[in-house]
Amino acid sequence: MVEIDDKLISLDVFEKRFVCDLNACKGACCVEGDNGAPLEEDEIGVIEDSLEAVLPYMREEGIEEVKKNGVFYMDQDNEPVTTLVNGAECAFVFFDENNITKCAIEEAYNQGEISFKKPISCHLYPIRVAKLRNYLAVNYNRWNICDDACKLGEKLNVKTYQFLKEPIIRKFGESFYEDLEKVDAELEKKA
Repeated sequence: MVEIDDKLISLDVFEKRFVCDLNACKGACCVEGDNGAPLEEDEIGVIEDSLEAVLPYMREEGIEEVKKNGVFYMDQDNEPVTTLVNGAECAFVFFDENNITKCAIEEAYNQGEISFKKPISCHLYPIRVAKLRNYLAVNYNRWNICDDACKLGEKLNVKTYQFLKEPIIRKFGESFYEDLEKVDAELEKKA
């Protein structure tokens, strides 16, 4: 682990290679798992306020689920997560012409209709952030559905934190990303 300010960063963030390969996995992270995507408290209101712009990109099943149950539910850890359809895929999922999972929230953002890209937990994946007593734990989450992303990252030699530059800066700021680069340079010297 590396400590930067109030964050404990797993060495895997520097050591593991990762580049999403949607053609291989088809966006499985949006349709598999035990819960919806983790949400930060302030994201709930943003999604609710953006819903009218997002609805046209959603599938009918997702729209029905959100209308019936809202945009989120509380998981077994009492944390807010996105609503699911049939206990499986995220309610905000749609499938493109190649059967690749896409996010209706992100599509509304890409079309310039809203200013919120998507939940930060989705944008940061495979990094997961957990709150500890005095720190935020920044961990690499290993999931077998991302094996192709790991292979592509190895092939292209892209470290996880490098692939996730945009969401890391979105979550923690530019100076934190610069600190990650400095730590990485030091780790490379020691290797």
